[in-house]
Order: sequence, then structure tokens, then C-alpha cells
Amino acid sequence: MLRVINRVVLGLAGLVLLCVGGGVLAAGAGWPVPSWWPWDGPNDVLLSEADRDRWRAEGWWWPAVIGGLAVVVLLALWLVFAQLRRSRLAEVLVDSGDGEGALLRGRALEGVLEGEAESLEGVSRAHVTLTGRRSAPEARVGLLLEPHASPGETLTRLSEEAVGHARDSAGLAVLPTEVRLRAAKHRAQRVS
Repeated sequence: MLRVINRVVLGLAGLVLLCVGGGVLAAGAGWPVPSWWPWDGPNDVLLSEADRDRWRAEGWWWPAVIGGLAVVVLLALWLVFAQLRRSRLAEVLVDSGDGEGALLRGRALEGVLEGEAESLEGVSRAHVTLTGRRSAPEARVGLLLEPHASPGETLTRLSEEAVGHARDSAGLAVLPTEVRLRAAKHRAQRVS
């Protein structure tokens, strides 16, 4: 979701800056601009003195400006804090049976899952990232398959063995897992 918001905000900001900058450049260079464009010549100013003083005497002007700027600042701060928030899960809550629970480091569970996934036949490399909430983790697994590997069999063994062991050892009811499979690059083999 954050990735989509980033792209939309950057796209809109870029489009606005491109249009305004292109229009100002065209007007400053003396090229023809549309009749509704506020600046139409190289000697024209962006804001005339009358435009700068027009709303100053109105009672709603300063609260509106300050409110608008406050909204922009709050949205910018929200975007910055959303960028800083970690997408990787730091710890997993394990039911220890005493009502308190125990915390398991997310990196430790990732490392065990990676090791067990790499030990499967036909898997060259594995990369695991835990996301979600600490009481309901989710796993993203990337597997690099060797040329002779069967993707269906590898996926079945991964879900039954590696993910099943991790789910059971952490005491989780479910461990939703998204798996991305890639084939390792290899040379063509000659048949003689």
C-alpha cells in the first residue's frame, strides 16, 4: 500500500512541477501560451503587488493559509514516518502456556526457515522475510531452483516440512506464506 501511495504522490508532484515549470519557461521564452495562463511574457512577475495584498484584510485568510500548510506538513510527516516504519517483523509472540507468552526473534525464525528451505532437494538458495503482526506473522519466501528441480514437488515439501516445522515450533495456528520461485540460470546441455 505504501509503495502505491509513494508512486501516486511522486507522479502527481512530478506532473504538477512539469506543467507549471514548462508553462513558466514557455512564457519566459516568449513562446505562445494559452490565454488562461497567468504569465504571458518575459517581463511578467509571478505575483503582482495587488495579488499579494488582495486577501490580507480578510479575516479568514490567515487561518485558511495556516490550516492548509498544517495539513501539508502533517501529510508529509505521516509519509516520512511511514517510510521509517520497518516492514520486517522484529519478533514473534510464542504461546508459552503460562498466559504471558514469549518473544522469539524474527531473524532467528527467518534463519531457521531459510536453512531448512535450502536443505530441500532442488533448492539452490532461499530468502525468507517475516512480515505482519507479531501475533499473526506472515512469511515471504524466495527460492532459487536448480535446473532439475520440480517446482510442484519443491513447493509441497516446503509447505509440509519447512513452513510446517516453523509453524509448529512457534506454536502458531497458521503461518500464511507467499512463495516466489525462480530458476537458476544454466548452460544448455549437449546431447550426443
